[in-house]
Order: sequence, then C-alpha cells, then structure tokens
Amino acid sequence: MISNQIIQNTIEGIKLITRIDLCVLDLEGRVCATTFPVEGEYSEAVAAFVNSQADSQAVHDNQFFKISDEIQVEYVMIAKGNTDDVYMVGKLATFQVQSLIVAYKERFDKDNFFKNLLLDNLLLVDIYNRAKKLHIESEVRRVVMIIETPLGKDNATLETVRGMFSSKSNDFVTAIDEKSIILIKEVKPEESYDNISRLGKTICDTLLSEVGRDVRVAYGTSVSEIREVSKSYKEARMALDVGKIFFDEEKVIAYSKLGIGRLIYQLPMPLCKMFIKEIFDGKSPYDFDEEMLTTINKFFENSLNVSETSRQLYIHRNTLVYRLDKLEKSTGLDLRIFEDAITFKIALMVVKYMNYFEKNDI
Repeated sequence: MISNQIIQNTIEGIKLITRIDLCVLDLEGRVCATTFPVEGEYSEAVAAFVNSQADSQAVHDNQFFKISDEIQVEYVMIAKGNTDDVYMVGKLATFQVQSLIVAYKERFDKDNFFKNLLLDNLLLVDIYNRAKKLHIESEVRRVVMIIETPLGKDNATLETVRGMFSSKSNDFVTAIDEKSIILIKEVKPEESYDNISRLGKTICDTLLSEVGRDVRVAYGTSVSEIREVSKSYKEARMALDVGKIFFDEEKVIAYSKLGIGRLIYQLPMPLCKMFIKEIFDGKSPYDFDEEMLTTINKFFENSLNVSETSRQLYIHRNTLVYRLDKLEKSTGLDLRIFEDAITFKIALMVVKYMNYFEKNDI
C-alpha cells in the first residue's frame, strides 16, 4: 500500500504551491503526514466525521475531507483554515492523495495477481475473472524474463527495471524471491526472439551503467494466453539454471537455445554417474591435460574438421591425428567418427553438470 512518506511529499508539494497547510490522519486520529505542528487530540473529531454522511465538513475552523479508495474511507484530510480557498485546496489535495491510493492499491493487487499466476496458485476461472477486474488483457502475446543479480534483488535494481517498463501498460515487473526480478513483457506480433534477446542485452547494459549491477537475463518462450504465463516463467527459470552450467559466459540465455543441455539438466544424478562410469571407466574427461582438452574443444568447434582444427591450433595435421589416436586409446572413442564424437560431447556436458551440482552442494 501507499507509504506515509509518499503522502508527506504530496502535501508538502501542494503547500509549496498554495501556501495552505494540510494534514492527513488515519481513522484513529493518528498523524500520517502533516505540513504544520499538530496540537491536540483528533480521534473523537475524526471518528464523528467518518461516521457521518458528509464527505467534507468544517471542524474547529478547519476543513475535514474523507479520503477513500473507491470502496471505503482510508484517511481524513485536514486543510487548515475555513475560507473558500482553503476548501478548494483541500478538495484538490484530497483528490490527489485519493488517486495515489487507488493507483498504489491497483499496483499492489496486480503484483499479487502476477505472483500467484507465476506460481500456479490460481484456478483457471479465477485467472480470467481477476484479470478482467484488474484491466489486464488476457489474449496478449507475452514472454517472462528473469533478471538475476549476483547480490540478489535490491530496491535500486528493481526501481530501475520498473522505470524502463512502467510506461508500457501491458508490461509488468514484480519479484517472487530475493534473488531475482521478474519482467512479464508484452511481445508484439512482429517481434521475434532476436528482438527479445536484444532487449535482454539492453537490460544488462542499463543496469550495469546506472546502478552498477552485473546481471544475467533468462527468458522463456512467448505465450498468447495469460494462463500460460506460468509456463514461460518455468522455462525462463530453467534457462537461468541451465545457463549457469553450460553457458556461464552468456549474459542473456533463451530457453529455446538450451539444446541438449536442457535434457541433461533433467537427468537424475545416479544415471549420470552410471553413464560416466560406462564411458570412461570411472575416470573423468577433465583428467586430460590442458593441451588435450584444448584440442578436443577446438575439434568440436570446427565440426570435426581435422585440417581447420590443425590450422587454428598452429600444429601439423599429423600432430592432431596423433593426439586423436592417443585419445582413442585412452577412452575407446574416435572423435573422427560422428557417433563417438557425440558420445564424448555429451559425456563432457554430463561431467560439467555433475561438477556444478557438487560444487554448489545441490
């Protein structure tokens, strides 16, 4: 809900323009914000005014006004004085604070709605009913983006992201935990995943330059129905997790680009250990020396092309063949044969997956 500080800033701004003092009290007569020293007890006067049918009333040479959230009275505004000008300023100030309360309440309600939507805490019928009540379009193409900072969520990062997308009526920014910020982004029909990826890079660059946060962004696939937003969120969450293992140098990770890493991530650890034992007889491919690992990675980068790999490594073709023969004797896998190369590549990824879980005690 709206904070007292926001109300205080609002009435101070109005006083600066009009030179008329204002005070906002809660329904028990306690001061929430004021531009003048409040003396005396207002609880009885406030209670009597709130229980009356009047929206405004002159009390002790001051003007009292009810501030509601369109449903019930939330505060009482006092304008100091009893002239027509004081009454007009009091009405304007009341309208301003009331508009802020309604806006903040709607934002709070939307925040709760999207949090429950992302976590699958809503029934299908409730999703569409609440979306209609909160003026959220149901049939809009959306994608969920997760923004994770190394130090966890902070107000500066959250407000910067909100500032980037607050002007877009169908975009929404929220946070489910302390580690990440969630952006539910409207995607226009003509926009592709390349556009979304570029947006992710823009978010990374903006947060680094404005608040000094080095973030990672992951996003799921786009969905056309609001009930499918949770699906995009789960995909983005998986993209973030898988990206840390197999794409650790990438700042923007797309679920659609995870490839075989997505499958490996879902393998149970006992199955991974059994696979590695069968392939390497209990050894690890990372037991090879740095020269061999560099050769293997470069060979894969060049699609198993011996000539191109030897050229890029600045070695003779026969030297590369010797290394591949040495690897075959050690593992029984000839990387020049496609099937063996695929087996070895998967094994490398499985070991990387296992090492990540072991390192992070997952």
